[in-house]
Amino acid sequence: MPYTILFKPSAKRALDQLEGTTKKRVAAWIDALAANPFPSGVRKIAGEENAYRIRVGDYRVIYDVLHKKVIVLILRIGHRREVYR
Repeated sequence: MPYTILFKPSAKRALDQLEGTTKKRVAAWIDALAANPFPSGVRKIAGEENAYRIRVGDYRVIYDVLHKKVIVLILRIGHRREVYR
């Protein structure tokens, strides 16, 4: 059963502000999370209970997996130097 992808409003705005090919690459990785929320290269965020991150070039997608509700919640999207602040 595929997971449902939901965005926090701030994450959706961040995705909308990305340009051209970067936006397409990030969106493709997010869409792939519906089929497999733990692709190769995924890392758990230290200090967070259920937060994970994937790398898409210089950008990071921080997300939470809610197994009981079958949801992947996108928390933050941003450049690697800014997303963890």
